[in-house]
Amino acid sequence: MLNRAQYPSDVIALVVLWRLRYRLTLRDLSEMFLLRGIVFSQEAVRNWEAKLAPSLADELRQQRRGKGGAGRRSWHVDETYLKVRGRWCYLYRAIDRNGDLVDTLLSEHRDMAAAKAFFRSAKSATGMVPDKVTTDGHGSYPRAIRSTLGKRVTHRTSAYMNNGLELDHQGIKGRIRCMRGFKSFTSADRFCRAYDELRNHLRPRTRHNQHVPANRRRMVHLRRAAAALAILAAG
Repeated sequence: MLNRAQYPSDVIALVVLWRLRYRLTLRDLSEMFLLRGIVFSQEAVRNWEAKLAPSLADELRQQRRGKGGAGRRSWHVDETYLKVRGRWCYLYRAIDRNGDLVDTLLSEHRDMAAAKAFFRSAKSATGMVPDKVTTDGHGSYPRAIRSTLGKRVTHRTSAYMNNGLELDHQGIKGRIRCMRGFKSFTSADRFCRAYDELRNHLRPRTRHNQHVPANRRRMVHLRRAAAALAILAAG
């Protein structure tokens, strides 16, 4: 995808990684690299992200398929909102009991079809069917769970038990705040999926509220960021 690019692949990979990971605008990135003597436009950053973000998300998604212990079989599902073309859309997100990502799906509607599509995607991403699913009280979830995950899955409705997921929404909400919305549904879906996959990949904790020493956190971040850069550079 980058055969005709005039910049080294490791530079482009770093630009895309910073674009996804940190609260930086397109102008911020072009100015940061300008100070290092590397000149590119804001449109170049957007094009690089469009080309490389899907391959990064797919690779990280494939790596976590089928992994995890008993905590992976307890899902917490909720939706948050983001603006696309001036209209509010619904971002379906789920994490497991340990706080690890299950899946992310952007939908223009909050209905039965969207709920079914999300659970099918989540089952494909994890390679497993959960034992328990905790949601809010929206009426589309019970039938969507029965039809896509099976009747043996326990469905719980509790806003209190989804507090961890509500806090987890702050990651994507904080990241897109400086972007002032998206111009297209495709770019919004691509960015949200890649952001959540990368954020989960770089997560140093293995369970909620786990204390991770600073030296351990740095070591994990360097190793996993290097692996993400290698995926991007290979694109």
